Amino acid sequence: MPLTLADAARAFSLSDFDFHLPPELIAQHPAPERSGSRLLDGTSATPQDRFFRDLPSLLQPGDLLVFNDTRVINARLFGEKSTGGKLELLVERVLGGNQVAAHLRVSKKPEVGASVTLTGAPGTHENLRATLLGRWPDAQGALFRFVLTNDAGDDPFTLMARHGHVPLPPYITHADSAEDAARYQTVFAKNPGAVAAPTAALHFDDALLAAIDARGVQRAFVTLHVGAGTFQPVKTENLAEHQMHSEWYDVPAATQQAIAECRARGGRLIAVGTTTVRTLESWAKTGQTTGDTRIFITPGFEFQLVDQLVTNFHLPKSSLMMLVSAFAGYEPVMALYRHAMAAQYRFFSYGDAMLLARQR
Repeated sequence: MPLTLADAARAFSLSDFDFHLPPELIAQHPAPERSGSRLLDGTSATPQDRFFRDLPSLLQPGDLLVFNDTRVINARLFGEKSTGGKLELLVERVLGGNQVAAHLRVSKKPEVGASVTLTGAPGTHENLRATLLGRWPDAQGALFRFVLTNDAGDDPFTLMARHGHVPLPPYITHADSAEDAARYQTVFAKNPGAVAAPTAALHFDDALLAAIDARGVQRAFVTLHVGAGTFQPVKTENLAEHQMHSEWYDVPAATQQAIAECRARGGRLIAVGTTTVRTLESWAKTGQTTGDTRIFITPGFEFQLVDQLVTNFHLPKSSLMMLVSAFAGYEPVMALYRHAMAAQYRFFSYGDAMLLARQR
């Protein structure tokens, strides 16, 4: 459906992106098979109910699929203060010198310089500790800067891999399990640093990737380390007042070349996930191939690179709802969400997906 000038000119507010989702539609576990999830094809006037393994038939030889190859880290750490008070760290970013920037959940914040004991994996005794250095990225920052240490002097990635927990989204109610360790991660996850999975890519398995290759569709990768802010609802009714969270991204030279070649042959660029869209459009907007982005995509945004989008269903009032509405049109997206709820699609990270075309 073409972009109407009304979308570009209309002043959207937060309430436009609210909707009631029956709780039973929030997927608590992944589909038995990655590519066995459902796919709502929204690229034509009439929505088509498909399965994700049908995706290759919707692609054309010469198209380019771009994925986010970030790797989810075991970013959730539990511990206690010297007083016995329980706390939880959610590591958002690994810094230099064994330092991390983390969200802190605790009844009373420890003093700067205080060291807390972290809970190690069962059977381990490593004197695992976190020392609070202050806030991050500055004195008023929302995150906290800690030094992580153990007797062996391991780096934070090693410590989290051994002792941390899978940082499941807040709407998933069970504790992390072996299933989550395997399935809340893409099959091509490479660069560690995300605290949330690029969920649209969770549907791809090796057989589906082989079918995509056989179709003559090319593949390329970017990296965006997804932050916990992806789950936070926008809270300002006036969208212009929203402060977008920051995420680190990289567009490798090989991917830049693949995109140029795709354009030269007249192929379509299909982004797998909103994080891939944020990466590509940040690069297109700024010319920076790597760095931090706070890009906030709302209706009226002019997309420069992405032609189609594979994406999961998103939280009400989220920046991601605004992004997909900007991409495919507000009314078409809301209609697709109504269709998905009526047809009992499964929502959010472990849920089903849809295929969208950019409004013209």
